[in-house]
Amino acid sequence: MVAERAAAREVELFCLSDHDTCEGYDEVTAVFPDALRGVELSCTDNDRTVHLLIYQKTSSSSWHMLEESLVVQKQVRRDRVYLIAERLQELGVELDSERILRTVPGVVGRPHIAAELVRNGTVRSKDEAFSRFLKDGGPGDVKVSRLSLAEGISLGAAAGGCMSLAHPHLYGKGAEELIRRHLEFGLSGLEVHYAKYKSARRAEFAGLAEKFDLVQTGGSDFHEDGPGKPVLGVDMSDTVAQRIFSWLERDLPGNA
Repeated sequence: MVAERAAAREVELFCLSDHDTCEGYDEVTAVFPDALRGVELSCTDNDRTVHLLIYQKTSSSSWHMLEESLVVQKQVRRDRVYLIAERLQELGVELDSERILRTVPGVVGRPHIAAELVRNGTVRSKDEAFSRFLKDGGPGDVKVSRLSLAEGISLGAAAGGCMSLAHPHLYGKGAEELIRRHLEFGLSGLEVHYAKYKSARRAEFAGLAEKFDLVQTGGSDFHEDGPGKPVLGVDMSDTVAQRIFSWLERDLPGNA
C-alpha cells in the first residue's frame, strides 16, 4: 500500500491524489492518520486536458459536493473505454474493454488502456500507445464531458480545498496565461517540485509561482515501481514546506 511506504520513508506530508477519485482516503488514514484528503481532478481548458490538484487538511462539511461530481466522472470514464475500443476497432486494433474494466475496479483512464495495448502486443510501450493512438486528438482518443478548469477550481474552493495546477510543463508557453486567467477562481498553487523535474525546470516554475504569488507544491507522481520510475517523496526547502503548511491551515469557505 502506498501509504505504508510513505510512512516507512517518513514522508512528512502525504496525500493520495488519485485521478478523479478519493475513494482510498479512509484506508490511507488508517495507516497515515494525518494524511491530507485530495484528488487530481481532470478538467478541460480550450479542448485541452488540464489536471488540477485539490488538497484539504481541515474537515469540510461541503466536501461531499466534490465527491458527488467524482462519482459521475468515474462512470463517464468507464463508458469511454467502450467508445475508445470501438474507435480502435475501426483502425484494425483489438482492445478487450471488458478485461480492462474487470481488472480496474476504480477510476479507469487512458494509461490502463495503454497498458492493455502493450499486453496484447499492439505496441511496445505505453508511450507508443499514446503517441500512436491515445494522445489528445489522437485517432483513438474520445473526448469526454468534463468540468472546465474554472469550474473545477470553483468546486474545489466550495469544498474547502486548496487548488494547485499540476505538472505545468504540459502546457508549454501557455502555462503563464493559463494561470493568469484562473487566479480569480481560486487557483493559488503550482506544482513546482514535481518528481520528474530537474533543478533547472524547478527553478523555472518557482519563478512563475513567485510572479503570481502561488504556493509551490510538490508531488512524486508515484504510480508503480520500476526502472526510471519516481520514488515516493519529494524533497523541498523548509521555507517552501512551511508555506505549504500555512496554506493548508488557512480558513477556507466550507470548512467546519
